[in-house]
Amino acid sequence: MATERPQRPGDGPEKVYRAVRRAVIERELAPGTRLPEDALASRYGVSRTVVRAALERLGGEGLVERVNNRSARVASIGLEVAADLLDIRQGMEDLVVQRLTGHLTPADVERLRAHVLREELASSLNIPEAVRLSGEFHVLLAELTHSPLLARYVSELVSRSSLILTTHTLPHSTSCAVREHDELIALLASGDVAAARAGMRAHLTGVASRAALLPPAP
Repeated sequence: MATERPQRPGDGPEKVYRAVRRAVIERELAPGTRLPEDALASRYGVSRTVVRAALERLGGEGLVERVNNRSARVASIGLEVAADLLDIRQGMEDLVVQRLTGHLTPADVERLRAHVLREELASSLNIPEAVRLSGEFHVLLAELTHSPLLARYVSELVSRSSLILTTHTLPHSTSCAVREHDELIALLASGDVAAARAGMRAHLTGVASRAALLPPAP
């Protein structure tokens, strides 16, 4: 009788989730692209059950959709929801800032700065990874609050924001984002809650303005 192959750390829904999410945000998979479970299972060497779990998670983040219970496909988000999304994201990330300001450990600051260095490199090379890393900086901030619920909501909002940029091929200045992320780390470490909240709001508004989702900031 054949023995079951040992489970490796990279196996399972997390492996498929990360791979497909990266492909969507980095524009390797265009909106509307079908995602057959059998093809994905073969590609990643997992079962269809594992693929289905990963696709359900991506569906919860708004990156994948099913129409009439048919096979999954990469979602497409209309520009009409962009303003609503920005308002909700502003509120969630404001809560993140309030919880983090003045409470970052030296290890937290080091982790955030290491992430920004990765953003800076990707931005200088002008590669699609820069957009994904830019969004993941905000997810990392939410994770540092140690609130799984808050991290989940912010992750979903960031994913939907990235998908809007991808779907409509909107501009995204990663060089500006890198500089602003560096400034946000300093504000969060300073303990000045009002300044950190203002900094986050200005950053998110600037991202939307540069992407032409809002009128240009004065």
